[in-house]
Formats: sequence, C-alpha cells, structure tokens
Amino acid sequence: MRLTIVGCSGSYPGPDSPASCYLLEEERDGRTWRVLLDLGSGALGALHHYVDPLAVDAVLLSHLHADHCLDLCGYYVLRKYHPTGAQPRIPVWGPDGTAARMARAYDLPADPGMTAEFDFRTWDGVVEIGPFTVEPVQVEHPVPAYGVRVSAGGRTLAYTGDTGPCAALDDLARDVDLLLAEASFRTGDDNPPDLHLTGADGGDVATRAGARRLVLTHVPPWHDPAVALGEATAAYDGPVELARPGAVYDM
Repeated sequence: MRLTIVGCSGSYPGPDSPASCYLLEEERDGRTWRVLLDLGSGALGALHHYVDPLAVDAVLLSHLHADHCLDLCGYYVLRKYHPTGAQPRIPVWGPDGTAARMARAYDLPADPGMTAEFDFRTWDGVVEIGPFTVEPVQVEHPVPAYGVRVSAGGRTLAYTGDTGPCAALDDLARDVDLLLAEASFRTGDDNPPDLHLTGADGGDVATRAGARRLVLTHVPPWHDPAVALGEATAAYDGPVELARPGAVYDM
C-alpha cells in the first residue's frame, strides 16, 4: 500500500501546502486502486501532480469541515463537465448529512445535489473498496468526525482525521504500520478541549498503541511544525516525521 501526501496544512491551505488530502494506492487484479482520505481546500489542483483525478475509485471524508471536504465541489465540476463526458458515479463515504452539506456548499438544490456524480454513503461499519478494507472509528470533535483504519496487502494505516484526545484513538492506531496523526495544538497553550491533538498526544498514542511509524500532519500555518515534531519525538521512540506535500510512504 502506498500513501502520498497531497495536502497536509491544518485548518486552511498554507503557503506550502493545500489542506488535508491523502492518496492511497494498491495493486489488485492487474490495476491500481486509488482512494482519497479527505479532499480539503486547495487539494484538487495539487492532486493532478500525482494522479489523474478521474482515476480515483472512492473518496473517504473524515468530517465535514471545509479543510477536509470542500474541494469535493471542484471535483463535482470536473466529473460532471469533463470534455470526455460525464464520468461514472464514484462512492463518497462520510458522516450523516454529507450529500446535503455538499449541495449547500455549491448552492445546489438538495435534490439532486451532487448525487448524479457521487454515490454518497454514510459511515456505518467496515467498508471494502477493491483491495482496501476501511474501518471508521468515531473520534472527538465539535462535529461528527471519524478516524479510519485502512488495510491492504497485509499493511495497515491509521488516520486520525481531526480529533481531541480520546480512548478511541488507541484502538484506531493499534499495531498499525503507519499512524498519520494530526498535530494542530501545542502543549502548554490554553487549548480548547475535544478539538485537536498536540504532537505529544500523537506520540503518546503511537507509543501506547504500538504503531510502527508516526507521521504528523495538519499543523496550522501559524505554528512552527518543528515544535510538534519535537513534542512527538520526546513521547515516541519509533520513527517520526512531519508530513509534507509529495512525500510517499510504501508500507
């Protein structure tokens, strides 16, 4: 299974990265299957550097904040009006209300909204997409939000999405090959509860859960990513690094 970082800026696109978007690829049956974890602000344009967006098989939305889902609007336009013709529907998994949220975002009537382009499905248990097995885990955030475990080819990745510290994260990250953990907050700041993780939180989860590698993401442009990295390194003895656009991880 291959992970490519398309966008990793926290809360909004930064000067060097779009907002959250992660491409997973795996071979099966003579072809490459591709899914996107989130499609946040600015990510669709950058996605063209790594793959034809029409070659994506599914989109998995962790939650419905703009920095994780809003470029689905541009993707709707691309799939509806592409010069080669309207493209086949692809599944989009997300929290309850995803179809209505995206229709409002593009000022479309709720019916049909984007349902001719996307087959909207609500997170409700394990999902199979080609070679990928996807397990959603509800986490703590001001809106319904999910982390996901994605397994393929004998390897497993866990993605926290956006979350405050919670017991569910240990199960999410248990024995994974790579933990992709948000690190929006700094330890010592007056951080609101149930909203985001610090680098130290990510390191603690990786240690408790036995994750074999930690990649920190979703650091907002107003913070120094080196602070998150330092916190995580102090809390976790395994390999840890900062996500960056274009980075590729083969698991």
